[in-house]
Amino acid sequence: MALPGALELLLTRLGRFVVPAAVFVVAAFAFYFPARYVSMAVARRVTALANVDQAVELPALKVLHATIGVLAILVGASVSGVARFLAATAAITAGLTIALGFAARDVLGNVVSGVFIVLDPTFDIGDWIRWGDQEGVIEDISFRTTRVHTFDNELVAVPNSELTTNPVVNPGAKEFLRLCVTFEVDVENDLAAVTDLLIAAARDHPDVLDRPAATVRLREITETSAFLDVRFWVRSPEKIDVVRIRSEFTRTAKERFSAAGHDWPAADLSGEVGIRQVDEGEGSGPVVPDTDRRDGDDQ
Repeated sequence: MALPGALELLLTRLGRFVVPAAVFVVAAFAFYFPARYVSMAVARRVTALANVDQAVELPALKVLHATIGVLAILVGASVSGVARFLAATAAITAGLTIALGFAARDVLGNVVSGVFIVLDPTFDIGDWIRWGDQEGVIEDISFRTTRVHTFDNELVAVPNSELTTNPVVNPGAKEFLRLCVTFEVDVENDLAAVTDLLIAAARDHPDVLDRPAATVRLREITETSAFLDVRFWVRSPEKIDVVRIRSEFTRTAKERFSAAGHDWPAADLSGEVGIRQVDEGEGSGPVVPDTDRRDGDDQ
């Protein structure tokens, strides 16, 4: 006979929770959708008329979107009475605030970093950037991450804090960009003739500038090889395929180098010779280096 009373108590407590929750959801969505539709349309119209840069427009629209969401939650909480409940339980609210603060520490750091990236005039959507051992073109800057499209056709989401705490190179920020290609040639070659050949190959490329002129620097020399750095300049690096220019120049230089009769460094054919005795009927197996044999031993 106690079951109906317990069930009634359960339904009563459940009703105290379900009704405010339903009111919260209805009120929040009733505010969110109209406010989002009107405010976003107005914001897009204003940014278009003001000719706002895309790197500023997209984050600003996302901030507006998030603000509408927060306001919708506040409206729902106020209408449903959830706000009064939270005010009555200040200790619980304070505990939740501290817990959320610790949990969102990294997220807030990325958000602040995203603001600095947006305000930095050296970064813009469509820019080619290089950080660490990666590089690509910025596609979007959001609250937490910056999306970069790499030259391997990969989309990388980079935390904003990583871009603000580490060196980032923007090769296309200036009008001109200097490229450097290193060649290893045989040390017995006439280095002056090789230098003239490489400079001519760079000068003949249509995308390489005449001024500043291409130069060749001897970077390192060993017993068998000489390392030459060919440096030349290109214009508007954000609009041209730097990889293509480097590849075309390298191929042209190699063809002219071989046609002129110059020598490449001799290949280093060093390694171990393995000896293995195979008994009759035994299948093939891995070759094991004979570590007991020394140079000069009788074969």
